Amino acid sequence: MIWLAVLAAAVGCYLLKLAGVSVPASLLERPAVQRIAMFLPVAMLAALVATGLFDAGGRLAVDFALLAGVGAAVVALVARQSFLVVILVAAATTAVLRALT
Repeated sequence: MIWLAVLAAAVGCYLLKLAGVSVPASLLERPAVQRIAMFLPVAMLAALVATGLFDAGGRLAVDFALLAGVGAAVVALVARQSFLVVILVAAATTAVLRALT
């Protein structure tokens, strides 16, 4: 039964990729589509951070080490640091706080 689910997921992923490359260029060049596409990575990253920050194994709880890491990333962003520095600051802050607790 598990292999049926794996096969269905693989076919679904393939069809999703096929649908993405089958979209006509005239549709992708519309300004509204380009504006929406510009914000999709930000929305996806925000969703990943939110689920990681507030989900504690099926119950709602705040991961304070991760919250501090996000705060440190915001400080690095305000300080106009590069993206790599922002990620490293957030990861280091979260790792140090988790090691201390």
